[in-house]
Amino acid sequence: MLGGLLVLPVRLGPESIWTALAVLAIPLAAAAQPFNAGEVQVTSTAPPITVSVTGSTADLNNLANLAFAAHGRYQRVAGGAKFDLRFTAVAPNQVRVEVTGGGAPLLSQVATGTSDHNALLRAADLAVKATSSLNGFFASQVAFVSDRTGREDIYTTDLFFTEVRQVTFSGASVLRPRWSPDGRKLIFTSYAKGFPDIYLLDLPSAHTSTLVSLKGSNLSARFSPDGREVVMVLTGEGPSEIYTSDALGRGITRRTRSDTVKSSPAWSPDGSRIIFAGDPGPQLQVMPAAGGPPQRLATGGLSTYCAEPDWSRGDPDKITFTVRVGKAYQVAMCSLSGKVPAKIVSKNVPAADALEPAWLADGRHLICTARMANVRVLYLVDTETGKATRLSPASLRECAQASVWGP
Repeated sequence: MLGGLLVLPVRLGPESIWTALAVLAIPLAAAAQPFNAGEVQVTSTAPPITVSVTGSTADLNNLANLAFAAHGRYQRVAGGAKFDLRFTAVAPNQVRVEVTGGGAPLLSQVATGTSDHNALLRAADLAVKATSSLNGFFASQVAFVSDRTGREDIYTTDLFFTEVRQVTFSGASVLRPRWSPDGRKLIFTSYAKGFPDIYLLDLPSAHTSTLVSLKGSNLSARFSPDGREVVMVLTGEGPSEIYTSDALGRGITRRTRSDTVKSSPAWSPDGSRIIFAGDPGPQLQVMPAAGGPPQRLATGGLSTYCAEPDWSRGDPDKITFTVRVGKAYQVAMCSLSGKVPAKIVSKNVPAADALEPAWLADGRHLICTARMANVRVLYLVDTETGKATRLSPASLRECAQASVWGP
């Protein structure tokens, strides 16, 4: 059956094929050495913020330090830090964060979460806001595909994989889980009936229903930012085209009309536009959400192959996407305004390929899939410093196709 819930204890520690069906977007590459980006550089715009981080228990201390070690804006130091951060458990699922700077108290606030770990990560987000003015992302939830059991299923987890849950049990191939804006549902493609159909999983009830099951392939569905619409790729009328519907899969309306392949549609943060990958190339194209002629997005000449776009809600000027450079795939970003030069941001991910990027809430960090010779894993990447931190543990085997919700 599709649905159900399995909690997996995980210890703290440290694709895609561009076809006429446009299922994922990246062909399998031969095993290779990690890509050397050469002259492409990712540099920090400011010196790191030094912090000392302590928790009242070993568990809180470990998780808090893991979080700030992964954040590209911070550097942990033993002494002489600009800010001292202390996290204290005060009640079940509640953690107090105290921030001191220059010997003066700057913040003392209790964060309440769904678990002790979630409360700690929410408290850490408060510390980030107080010390950097950046939006926090530590309390994010991640949906992804893993073959931990020997077959692909969808899982959800906190950002640091301490609370992992398996949420599908169909035994059929699944693709591209995407969160609803309220974090209560996942939309995805499954081959449960032998064909690629779009399903909707209600997480609180573990109930799965068919959202779109039409002739041809039904793929790449995403909720609009307000949760009222869904964008998807359908092939029932011939070539792959972009369609939208309401949140229940009704009122399906065709939004593009051409003979070219299209894939991976994503909404703008305000829901007014849709970006997708389309031939020739593919290259990134942007169109009004209600339909209309698409316009090609300038990507700085990084590659003749640009796919898998994701539009940042933390900084609506930024787009991340996958590019092909030589025989390898890398994650890049550009800005719609052109104020930030287009650049490759995954050069420090130790893998043959980096792909499938998904923004986090601060508009600076993202999660991507690192595809190595024998496994795929998920990495956190800071697009300003290039810092790359592995997130998914070896116990989950292959992990890919991340989608991020919250905070």
